[in-house]
Amino acid sequence: MMPSAYFGDLGGLAGRRELVLLDPRGTGDSARPADPAGSRVDRQAEDIEALRAALGLERMDLLGHSAAGDLVLAYAARYPERVRSLVLVCARARTAGIDFPVERRREALELRRNEPWYEEVGPAFERAVSGKADDADFDLLDRLSYGRWDAAAQAHAAACAAWFDEGAAAAYLAPGAFGGAEAARAVLAALDAPVLVLSGALDGSPRPDSAAEVAGLFPRGEHVVQAGAAHNPWVDGPDDFVRTVTGFLARADR
Repeated sequence: MMPSAYFGDLGGLAGRRELVLLDPRGTGDSARPADPAGSRVDRQAEDIEALRAALGLERMDLLGHSAAGDLVLAYAARYPERVRSLVLVCARARTAGIDFPVERRREALELRRNEPWYEEVGPAFERAVSGKADDADFDLLDRLSYGRWDAAAQAHAAACAAWFDEGAAAAYLAPGAFGGAEAARAVLAALDAPVLVLSGALDGSPRPDSAAEVAGLFPRGEHVVQAGAAHNPWVDGPDDFVRTVTGFLARADR
């Protein structure tokens, strides 16, 4: 539930493939629905179908990042015949009944023990888990979303913080959003399209083994781990990210 501007040019992918970026309801240039219930993830799948029809495309290559993985999977489960390929980047899969326990994020935190900020972030993480974190704690936790806390990561984190809408995020995950997970999983298990699941070696949601489980849902699923990356791999290693995605799409083209 952030405007698609947070993707930037996806690490340079826009120079290799034509990107069509969709602002979810109530973000960027998309109107806010009068009823917040319209922003629930499964209902927004119809926006993707409306976009496909408006573009006059028979099938689409779809990319979803983080919680938008749930949205892309909801679309694929509802319109499998319209999917040419899927790219799931550090993506959630609650639509298919797979969730990533918060405890796995602690494993990722321990991978960062040698970072100069670890002693600050560790207590902030524990406060977040216990529901006692404040804004300053969440600012510290941003470091876990990037493989390097450099100028590019800091600029991206600041933009995301400015765009994030807590109310819209709550509406996206409103009760009932994943009520059809069993049926969706059955459709996805028969999806006749190549699927790339890309995870970051340092990411906590998903950890690479969880991402591999998601890839295993699909008959033509493959999993790639990007070294040195956390939750935003096109920021952490743009060249590696673009190489992986364009290579996958080239194979899909063939």
